[in-house]
Amino acid sequence: MRAWWQRRTLRDRLAVLVSGAVAVAVLVVAAVAFAAVFEIQHRQLQSQLTADAQAIAAQPDQWRAGAAQLPEPDRQYGPPNAPNGPGQHGPPWHRPRDLGTRWQIVGADGTVATDTALPVTAGVKQVLTGRRSSAQEMVVLEGERYQMLTVPATGGGVVQVAISQDPAGRTMVQLGVLLLAGSVLGIAGAALLGRVIARAGLAPVTRLAEAVEGVAVTMDLTRPVPVHGADEIARLGRSVNSMLGAIGAARRAQRTLVEDAGHELRTPLTSIRTNVELLLAVERRPELAHRLPPEERAKLLADLEAQVGELATLTTELVELAREDTTREDLVDVELADVVAAAVERVRIRAPGLTFATDLSPVTVHGRPGELERMAVNVLDNAAKFSPAAGTVSVVLTADATLTVRDEGPGIDEADRPRIFERFYRAPAARGLPGSGLGLAIVAQTAAQHGGQVSVAPNHPQGTVLTIRLPAAPSSDSPPLVP
Repeated sequence: MRAWWQRRTLRDRLAVLVSGAVAVAVLVVAAVAFAAVFEIQHRQLQSQLTADAQAIAAQPDQWRAGAAQLPEPDRQYGPPNAPNGPGQHGPPWHRPRDLGTRWQIVGADGTVATDTALPVTAGVKQVLTGRRSSAQEMVVLEGERYQMLTVPATGGGVVQVAISQDPAGRTMVQLGVLLLAGSVLGIAGAALLGRVIARAGLAPVTRLAEAVEGVAVTMDLTRPVPVHGADEIARLGRSVNSMLGAIGAARRAQRTLVEDAGHELRTPLTSIRTNVELLLAVERRPELAHRLPPEERAKLLADLEAQVGELATLTTELVELAREDTTREDLVDVELADVVAAAVERVRIRAPGLTFATDLSPVTVHGRPGELERMAVNVLDNAAKFSPAAGTVSVVLTADATLTVRDEGPGIDEADRPRIFERFYRAPAARGLPGSGLGLAIVAQTAAQHGGQVSVAPNHPQGTVLTIRLPAAPSSDSPPLVP
């Protein structure tokens, strides 16, 4: 059943649910109506049975004497031998109103005074002997079921009154057939109406699905999905448009990254290829070896080594940028002072002529240790690259997780500051220095991934101040951050 349900379309499921709900409602109403009519009819029968029995039991002698002169039903008369005569209006008495009603009087000695073929059962005998105040039984006479009530009669004996159940049963059968037919018609109409409602209700979903499928076929992310109204379907359409916009932006960023990476990779690769071809030409034609003196050969090999290193660095930085928010590291509590100290030691080895003045306050952040260390190394490498020989790089980490790096380099022009965190952007003054223009872009990306931000400002009287602000990890009493 579950497999069958899962194979149905949303329209079919909605139609089945609507039809099922209406069918349940119709069946419940039909059952309640049938039970109500049955109860009303049963109470009416009981009321009639009791009233007739009490009326006969109150004046058994008059009913016994006038059993052959009964008035017409459904009218009130005096008893047949009343003082003003049978058929005349005298004291009121109750005549059984149903033509199928039978009554019988049994004397105190057990003899049947008026025989209407009602059986004298054990219950009747118990009432006759006083062991029961009344008895109600179901008896069968001439193939019909009768509800029989036996009560004591005035002056002794008992009165038996029986009413046929068959007319009421036939009425209930007819009512049941009518209710069943009405329920079937109602359920069939509900099924048809359910399909119509499902088709009309899901029409916006169908249009939305067709629009999304069109985008998937044409790959045109610039064409938004039509949105109408303010209901849930419209909200879904707006969400799809937002998703298409995000995908389009990601695609444009990816295309820009590929184009810029291709451009940046082309330069070192071209230089490496030229140098390698020159070395191969000398190796293949030894007579030309005099054109490449040993000192020039050594310089060429050193240049190749630097270019290969630059290419490896560029490739690593490109991989870091392409990873975006994905990482293999888990978010953990990190002692940022230890991370910055390790980064300082790494950069100090690369720039032995510089002085690194550190002031690191203990502070814990929630992040990825490897990414945070790469971020700190990139900032320090950038400061070391632009610092003068024997210069000083100041590194300060405060207790609110703010890292400040000051150098004494030439500084950054005010016009270039808004763009230094863009990928591959290099200020005109830095284009003659080694580098890819990706280091600070990785710094900005890592800071953003950790919920922080990065800014740049001039260092007076000379140099640059780069500040990274990260959110400090909550205390042990606070709930953990969600990655």
